[in-house]
Amino acid sequence: MIELKSVDQKYGGTQILWDLNMSIKQGSRTCIMGRNGVGKTTLLKTIMGLLPISKGDLVINDKDVAKASVETRPDIGVGYVPQGRHIFPQLTVEENLKISLNCKRQESRIIPPHIYKLFPVLEEMLQRRGGDLSGGQRQQLAIARALVLNPTILILDEPNEGIQPNIVQLIRDVLLKLNKEHGMTIILVEQKLPFARAVGEEFHLMEKGSVVASGPMSELNDELVGQYLAV
Repeated sequence: MIELKSVDQKYGGTQILWDLNMSIKQGSRTCIMGRNGVGKTTLLKTIMGLLPISKGDLVINDKDVAKASVETRPDIGVGYVPQGRHIFPQLTVEENLKISLNCKRQESRIIPPHIYKLFPVLEEMLQRRGGDLSGGQRQQLAIARALVLNPTILILDEPNEGIQPNIVQLIRDVLLKLNKEHGMTIILVEQKLPFARAVGEEFHLMEKGSVVASGPMSELNDELVGQYLAV
């Protein structure tokens, strides 16, 4: 599904990713973890084509996209929920969602009804501006906007940052539903260990721009947590 081989990434003259290797299987739920500043967000932006690869290979859904631009990602089935949500504050909820209908993958120009089943509050607020929503509502909108693309892969960067507990639980349930009932591949950067254990099947730990440990979530033991995650 996603394969990175010997990937380097340099940003503003500074190298962030170093000889990074990672394989993510189709239909899996994968957590990318590590302390602040180890390159997790840079990795996601590199996968999305938002940052260029300096060296190495990147294959997504059997497509070589190492040199492809960010505009190609929706067309090969990748949805992205960036850190900070990045919704359009002056547009309504409905307008934010309809932006994703311009993707080539879309055969319809109607927002899929199942979006409102996953996030009922959005249907109630279709005409409210994005900037008037709470943090939890904005995060639901950001995830829903990515899902309108009908992706096979959903990538999320710290989806629970600054979110109240009941919405964290809702997001957890939605991600599990998308994976188990629809076979969607879920990839998330996550700092909160309980959420990562609840959602993830696999983990990749990063340190200094490289993957230093990977495996089933059941193998993320106290020694690894202490070495690579403890502050």
